[in-house]
Amino acid sequence: MKKRTILVFIDGLGWGEQDPAVNPQFAYGGEIFRLPPRVDAVHEIAGGGFARPIDAVLGVAGVPQSATGQTTLLSGVNAQGILGKHLTGFPNERLREVLLEHSILKTLTDMGLEARFLNAFRPRFWELTRERQLTFSATTVANLAADLPFSTLDDVREGRSIYQEFTNTELRARGFDLDPMTPEAAGRVLGRAGRGLDFTLYEYFQSDKAGHTGDVVRICEELVKLDAFMRALLEELEEDLASGTLVLVTSDHGNLEDATTRRHTLNPIPLMGWGDGASEFLAAVTRLDEVSGAIAARHKDGAD
Repeated sequence: MKKRTILVFIDGLGWGEQDPAVNPQFAYGGEIFRLPPRVDAVHEIAGGGFARPIDAVLGVAGVPQSATGQTTLLSGVNAQGILGKHLTGFPNERLREVLLEHSILKTLTDMGLEARFLNAFRPRFWELTRERQLTFSATTVANLAADLPFSTLDDVREGRSIYQEFTNTELRARGFDLDPMTPEAAGRVLGRAGRGLDFTLYEYFQSDKAGHTGDVVRICEELVKLDAFMRALLEELEEDLASGTLVLVTSDHGNLEDATTRRHTLNPIPLMGWGDGASEFLAAVTRLDEVSGAIAARHKDGAD
């Protein structure tokens, strides 16, 4: 059976306490992100899926941050361990070296598989040199490492891609001629794209931006959108999930699950999965630096 994997990276999604006064995941009204008690085990969750808490600290003092956490997720290398600290923002030169060698997109394309980073970019991106592009996000560097094309706003218009803020509100505010998109429509675009690929990566970081505000209303608004997005994705792939497709959701660090602080947290992050072998996949992963290796192993085993 051919294996397909869709990885939805949701920035700043932690596994917090079951207290709606603290954790907006218990206040937004949906079910997908209403996680079970934080016990180190594989739990059943909404939509017929599974989830387990995984370690994002990785033995390094301090609070997990984006540059190291995302590099770790996308490379399978303990980036914070290499630096001896958690690094915020975009990857530095050393982390770029890690991604250029170990990017999951590169690993899978080197295996002869078809992989794609689904996020669309604005036209200005192509005006920049490769050297300048390499100073962007970990996902951007991971895609450059694999020499894969980037999606354009025309891809969004034609239903082949979605923007990092999948409703197109931000793009329309910047003057780009794009129709509004509902979270449900965006989820279906991701599902259709993933159906034709071996591996699909999508990044959503408005969740982390909302968490940094400490505004429960804004955080809940993001969770409502993400809940609708994920439900539409799973509905689009209902038959595929029974025949080789695995949908995964994870993060780089906690944040929005604790509205009492505007900072990142020490909480574990969820690894969530629906579809082919989800429970078994999660059972074998306990740390952030194990995710990409488990994905590569899944596809290698599927090709044997």
